[in-house]
Amino acid sequence: MRLPQSFLRLLLAGCALLVPVLALAQGYPSRPVRMVIPFPPAGPADTVGRLVANKLGTALHQPVVVDNKGGGNGNIGAEFVARSPADGYTLMLLPSALAANTSLYAKLPYSLTGDLTGVAGLATFPLVLVVHPSVGVKTTQQLIALAKSKPGVLNFASAGSGGGAHLAAEAFKVATATNIIHVPYKGTGPAVTDTLGGQVSIMFASVPSVIQHIRAGKLIALGVTSAKRSAAMPEVPTIAEAGVPGYELVSWFGLVAPAGTPAAMLNRLSEEAALILKSADYLERVKAEGGEALPLNAVEFNDFIKQETVRWAKVVKDAGAKLE
Repeated sequence: MRLPQSFLRLLLAGCALLVPVLALAQGYPSRPVRMVIPFPPAGPADTVGRLVANKLGTALHQPVVVDNKGGGNGNIGAEFVARSPADGYTLMLLPSALAANTSLYAKLPYSLTGDLTGVAGLATFPLVLVVHPSVGVKTTQQLIALAKSKPGVLNFASAGSGGGAHLAAEAFKVATATNIIHVPYKGTGPAVTDTLGGQVSIMFASVPSVIQHIRAGKLIALGVTSAKRSAAMPEVPTIAEAGVPGYELVSWFGLVAPAGTPAAMLNRLSEEAALILKSADYLERVKAEGGEALPLNAVEFNDFIKQETVRWAKVVKDAGAKLE
């Protein structure tokens, strides 16, 4: 059968367009890649981001340079990446905080699911509910009973309004019908310090920030926010186990790129990330931070982001939280 000349011309034109894209992907990367972390140095985001950047740089045979762009609860870094060229040379460590931001803020200068595209899931981290010994409780149920008997008296610290620790506490309040007062701090360090000092009664904290204080008896761990117990402290029950059925709220991190990044590049990055997540040193480091790997490819991570955006929207709505 002889094909029409018009069809052949279209086919040849399509191939001509495809050749440069394939050639570009095959030579990728030919220069250093930037990985934006939308928070200041230190903390789980920096730990995961720098670990992945180092291992990804080795795999790609080009440096992956970490660029901390903090501010705006992650929005400044996210906007920068969303406006960057979709050429595979700008990536971002995506924290779950940005999924919450879509509902926390009335207006954002970027679209999480429109301007960014998933590369790979990386890790999830639970928070741990801790109380100062002076509170006088040793279980989640005892805390709930105390809070209900003294509405508006107990308070909880967070690293700042709108962050994971704040929303985890607000979700806990909704789930338990308790009235506990929020005391926001500028960072995890000051919040932990005042919880240790007893100025604040309660905190939902990252495991690394309080695990030594728990072991020293300076803070009492009541439960972790994940669906299963943390390998870093297996003796601590989940909050759901401890009497709040269905409670689950974890922080997570993944890798994204500007929307429109060529699929061949995304696939290369996704494949390399999958190998990193299987490496013993990565798994050990994440476990030491109280977390576990989140092995999702580009397609799966895009779906995950959409699902999490919906889930965090419910948390924000139930909590009545808003940021300007």
